[in-house]
Amino acid sequence: MMNLMHWRLLVAIAECTTITRAAEQVGMTQSGASQALAQMEDMLGVQLFTRENRQALPTAIGLQVLAQARVMLDALARVRREVDTARGIPQGNLRLAGFPMVLATFLPPLLRRFKPLYPGVEVVQLEVSDDEVETLLEAQLVDIGVVLNPAPERHSWLLGRDSWVAVLPQDHPWPASTIDLASLLAQPFVLATGGCSVNARSLAAEAGMPLADVRVEVREWNSAFSLVRERLGVTLVPQSTLPAHREGLRVLALSSAVEREFALVVAPGRESNALVQAFLATLGEI
Repeated sequence: MMNLMHWRLLVAIAECTTITRAAEQVGMTQSGASQALAQMEDMLGVQLFTRENRQALPTAIGLQVLAQARVMLDALARVRREVDTARGIPQGNLRLAGFPMVLATFLPPLLRRFKPLYPGVEVVQLEVSDDEVETLLEAQLVDIGVVLNPAPERHSWLLGRDSWVAVLPQDHPWPASTIDLASLLAQPFVLATGGCSVNARSLAAEAGMPLADVRVEVREWNSAFSLVRERLGVTLVPQSTLPAHREGLRVLALSSAVEREFALVVAPGRESNALVQAFLATLGEI
């Protein structure tokens, strides 16, 4: 029997164009989503999507079913908003600023939990650099910001952390399974920033070590990995940015670990905002 999750999955597949991404969006496994779609097509007796070049594209009848699914889900959302208003449950827009990697990896689990609890709240995500997060917070142009390495005395809510790791060409002759920061920085270097002020250059400066042989500087982590594969140099990146497929790369831990933390910080004057409090409460439940 079809339920609400089936209809949400149907719309998600149409929007994401792949079952894998749609499954992530609605909080299902890829295999579970595939089975659910097969069940829907079996019960309706029609094919809703065609699979071409790893994409799921709606058929002609699939487009008609999708139109009705969206009508159903919109009507349900309106009912939920009216009920939530009557019960005093928060509604509105919550503005959140963060840098790309965090928005892509650390925030989705929190948002997947938050949205079903507060369907009347739209979380508007602004993708900016870590310096721009601070500017937006200070100007109160956002409600919450993801801050990198917040000062201990700052009131913040930990979102996650990861370690910095060295990435070398696969055939690099370094003899050990770990590498010290000084030896890494002495190599021909590919400097990747990820759009953040905290990167290999700032870490080197903080440690009082030179970073003298920068062959190329890039913003995107993936660009750095490509250049390392081409043997233009080595690089230093957060572990969470490593690609799933690491052919041509050799990843080493630093002999003395260096970590970075991500935390949520509330804009001045927004601490008592009902939407902010609801969002932070959800973080504590993960």
